[in-house]
This record gives sequence, structure tokens and C-alpha cells, in this order.
Amino acid sequence: MAEAIVGLLVSKLGVALAREAVTFGSSLLFKEASALDGLFGEIREAKDELESMQGYLQRAERFKDTDETTGIFVEKIRGFAFEIEDVVDEFTYKLEDRHGGFAAKMKKRIKHVKTWRRLALKLQQIKKKLRDADERKVRYEVRGIDKDAGSSGSHPKIVDQALYFAKDDDLVGIEENKKLLMGCLTAQSEEQNTVATVWGMGGVGKTTLVSHVYNLVKDDYDTAAWVTVSNSYQVEALLKTIAKEFGIKADVASMGKRALTEVIYTYLQGKKYILIMDDVWGVDVWFNIRDAFPKCSGNRFVITSRIHEVALLATGNRVLELKPLQAAESWQLFCKEAFWKDQNRTCPEGLKHLAQKFVSKCSGLPIAIACIGRLLSCKQPTYSDWENVYKEIELQLTNNVILDVNIILKVSLEDLPYDLKNCFLHCALFPEDYEIKRRRVMRQWIAAGFVRAKDNKTLEEVAEECLTELVKRSLLQVVARNSGGRLKCCRMHDVIRLLALNKAREECFGKVYDGSGAFSVQGTRRISIQSENIEQLSQSCGTHFRALHVFETRISINLLKSILSSSRLLSMLDLQGARIKMLPNQVFDLFNLRYLGLRHTGIQNLPEAIGRLQNLQVLDAYNTELSSLPNSVVKLHKLRYFYACTGGLEFDQCAGVKVPNGMRHLTSL
Repeated sequence: MAEAIVGLLVSKLGVALAREAVTFGSSLLFKEASALDGLFGEIREAKDELESMQGYLQRAERFKDTDETTGIFVEKIRGFAFEIEDVVDEFTYKLEDRHGGFAAKMKKRIKHVKTWRRLALKLQQIKKKLRDADERKVRYEVRGIDKDAGSSGSHPKIVDQALYFAKDDDLVGIEENKKLLMGCLTAQSEEQNTVATVWGMGGVGKTTLVSHVYNLVKDDYDTAAWVTVSNSYQVEALLKTIAKEFGIKADVASMGKRALTEVIYTYLQGKKYILIMDDVWGVDVWFNIRDAFPKCSGNRFVITSRIHEVALLATGNRVLELKPLQAAESWQLFCKEAFWKDQNRTCPEGLKHLAQKFVSKCSGLPIAIACIGRLLSCKQPTYSDWENVYKEIELQLTNNVILDVNIILKVSLEDLPYDLKNCFLHCALFPEDYEIKRRRVMRQWIAAGFVRAKDNKTLEEVAEECLTELVKRSLLQVVARNSGGRLKCCRMHDVIRLLALNKAREECFGKVYDGSGAFSVQGTRRISIQSENIEQLSQSCGTHFRALHVFETRISINLLKSILSSSRLLSMLDLQGARIKMLPNQVFDLFNLRYLGLRHTGIQNLPEAIGRLQNLQVLDAYNTELSSLPNSVVKLHKLRYFYACTGGLEFDQCAGVKVPNGMRHLTSL
């Protein structure tokens, strides 16, 4: 997905060039003007060079995994693009560095003359490497796809009805299993704490089945909860999630396992309850938490898993094995996904033979059928357009000894236009089975520059269209909607997430740090921290980081300081949920910072130094310990979103935060 990185950079270069007229409209020293003129010229030429490569990269992307020479070329171009991005970000910072009095400003301007010349020379060197690579591309016959084969940017977008699907009549092949599971959950039994298990391979539809049945029966219980466990669960974190999902109001944030067990037990005592535990990877999960649940004959537990040993936790014979769909069911699901815009959802005669070949590649896995069906629904319903997609699948299979279904998913990912690819890979950096909130992810996309205004639409409207299309392509799954049917949160299926993370690592887009095994940040632009042990990470950081997402609540401030001090080009810092009471001073040296997420932290105050974050677009301090904001907040002229309150998670528990005079002058809010 190198073209996604290059496309993002071309947009950034365009923004930098837009500063040219403004810069030369102000008073400049002669040497300063001359040096800047040379630098702007180099930026313009770099932009032209990259734009000319974009189309080729879109086509070469299909070959890079099967042709070594092409893969090396694409990797080099990606590396050059990152180098150019570093130059442009430093240039933007220096251009806006106007702090201090007259003498200090003049001294900086004279010093910046050397900087402009150094950056211009750096761009010249990178451009030479780009051109050398372009020449070798021809010499060594680096492969690309013929232009008439189409590209990932040449399909219509799906924007209507996208967040309102997965209705009962859209579900295929679950009726028999639905009846069996309903029987397990509704039958009268003298057995206490009855456990039913649903197991099968990834992508076979376990979560879809259980969520459908859960929504039908949950109102029959006094209280109900659904938790996703995942492979890297922690007992205390799981118990806290269970407490939250059951609606327990106690402050469980600082509780240990024993206290959590007692709180949950006390709350559930005398109640009829149901608990769904989705995606369990080991029997130890149940043994570690079962003491939290009072025994009663009316209670039910449902566990989904890929592991047969976990399935044996079931009470009696309440084990349900899900198998891939039969041929007729696979065909029915394919038609519903590929022809969802057609009221009858039927396949045209001229496409049936080819459509059946697609279905056979999916091996009965609903997730693969849904992905290829949604992908084809984006294409014109012509034999030639569909055949091009099939040829891509065959091409990928030529030199890859992996399952057809993985190739189906891979082709679905690579068909995305470059702006959507960035948005999609960003979602993979959230933890496994994480519920991704619509507003949060949209604002992160905007701050990262993944979304561009177009067709007289706001950035927010375009971002929601991107989210819509990822959902419509079955690359994200709807978890919850608001009362009007609008998406509230979604998640990425773990099968798709695994492929997306591999792609993100390959492309140096981002990596997840979970504290296990050796970890290298070499060239990586984004890091998602999902472990409290970040000592290894802090020792290997570099200035190439653009985003740091912290999903571990127990994070060391000292180690965080170490990471931030060596990541001066950081544009996104999301600390949501971290147990910190103050921000390290290093945060306020991040001139490139556009997103600062402090939601659900213990932050008690923000210093006046926050006014130095001139590029900040999002400041999320919802549910913190802040009581007031510093006066310097009014200097954040690019601020688009600002949230601040103190108190509990419920709206009626929140208290306002005192803001300085002048906030009304922040016109971007």
C-alpha cells in the first residue's frame, strides 16, 4: 500500500506549497527569501515526481508480493516518501517558529537561512534517489499492471444505507444453529450456571450467531452482559469489563482481582443473569473468573472460541460446532452481498459462472464471502470488470501457498483507494476486538490527514463516508447504533485485523507493541502500546514516529518521557484511559502535534506551555480531573474539537471546566 503513503504525502506537499504566497507576502531578508525560494522549488518538484509515480504504484502494488524486484522498488519509494515527509514537517515547524521578541526573531530568521538551504539540499538528494530508482524500474523490468486492468481508485463509493444492515433477513445459514442455541438458553434446567459453547474456525460466523440470539433473549434476564476476551486478556481487566457491562456503578478502576470478584458476586446475587464471553482462547479464562458468579439454575453463560478444549467447558451436551456454509447457503449469502442494491438480489445470467468461481474460493467462510461480495458490488456488473478481480486473485495465488480465503481478503484490502487504506490500517492499531467509537476514529483520521475535503463536504462528512464504506465492504463490523440508527461504534474482525496488521508492518504504517518477544521500531511511523512494559520500546525510539496510541492504563511517566523526547515529529498522542495525573513537559515540545487524547485520565491541570502546540486540532479532556484551562489555550487557533469536563462517566455526573476569555475567537471550533 505504498501508494497510500505517497498519496498522503502529495496532499501534505500541496499544503506546504499553499504557504508560498503567504510567506513571500511578508517582509523577508534577501538571503532568507532566496533560500526559501529554492526550497519551495524543491518541494514543488518533489510533489510532481511523486504524483507521476502514484498511478504506477497503484498497479505495482498487485505484483510486489509475487515479484521480488517489484517489491524492492515499492519498498524504496516508500522509504523515500518517509524521508520527504520528515523534511516537510521540519520545514513547516521552522516556518511557524516566531516566538520571542524582535531580536530573538531576527536571530532565528538568520539561523533559518541555513536550515532552508540544508532542507533544499536534502530534497535534491532524495529526488536524485527517486529518479535513479525510476530508471532502474525500466532497466530491470519492474512490473506493473496494464492501465485497462483498473486501479484501486477507480470505483464508485457506497454511501447510502451503509450503516443499517445485518437485519434478520440478511443472515444466512444460521436457522438450525439459532434454534439449538435458543434451546440452550431458554430451556428450564435444574443445573446451576449453565454454560453453552459455540466453536469453529475464525470467520465462520460464531459472533454473528451468538449476537443475534443474545439480542432476542437478553430482555428475559434481570441483567445481561457481553464481553470480548481475546488472546491477550488480563484477569483484572476482564473482571472490570464484566462489571462495567453488567452496569455495576462501583468505582472498580483501582480494585484487584479479589475485590472485583466480591463486587460482581454481590451485585449478581439474587438476579437472573446471562453473560456472553466472545473469542475465548483458553480454559483458564473461565477458571480465573468463575468465582465471581453466584450459582443459580436460571443463569446462563455462552462462550465462543476457535479452540475445541474451550468448547468442552460446556454443561452437558450444550456444545455447538459451527461449520462452513454449504454450497447453496454460500451462494445465497454471496448474492445478498454482491447485489444488495438490487431489490431481488439475483445474479445476472452472464455473471453466474464467474460468480460461482468466486464463491468456491471462499470455502464456505461467511467473512470471505461477505468481503468478496461487497468488493464486487463496488464494480460495474460486467464480465470484464469481474474477471479483472478474479485474475488478481489468481495472480496472488500463483506464488503464495496460503488459503484461498486469505487471498480473497487480501485482494479486498488492496482494492481500497489510498485514502481508505490509511483509514483502514489505522483501525488495525486498536486492540483486538476493541470497540472503536465513531467520533474518536473520525477525528483521528482528520488529524492524521487521511481525510481530504471534497465536493463541498466538510471533513467530518467525508470521514463518515470513509467509515461507511469500510462497514459496507465488511472490513469493519457494526457493534452498536444510536436511537436513529446511526453507527456509534464498530470493531474489526480478528481474521481481518491479523491481515491488516501484517500489511501495516510491511508498509511501516504502524506496529502493535504488546511486550512479548523482540520488537523493532525501525522505520515504523505509528506505535500502539498494549503493554505496561515499555522499557524495550523507550530504548529504541526515533524521530520517525508520527502517532503514539497508549491502550495500557498502567504506563510509566518516566518511560513515556523517554519516548516523547525522541519523537519530536509526533502528530498524534492518544493517552485515553491511562492512569496519569500530569503530562510530561516533553509533550509541549511536539510542534507537529494535532491530536491530544486525555479522555478518562487523571490529568489535573494543563500548563501555559500548551499554547505552544500551534498545530493542535483535537484536545479531548473529557472525564478528567481538570477544573480550569490555562489562558494560553486561546492561542490554539487550529483547534477543531475541544472537550473538557470532570466527574463520572454519566452525563449528570459531569461538571464543567472553567475556560479563559477569548475562547470565542477560536473560529475553527
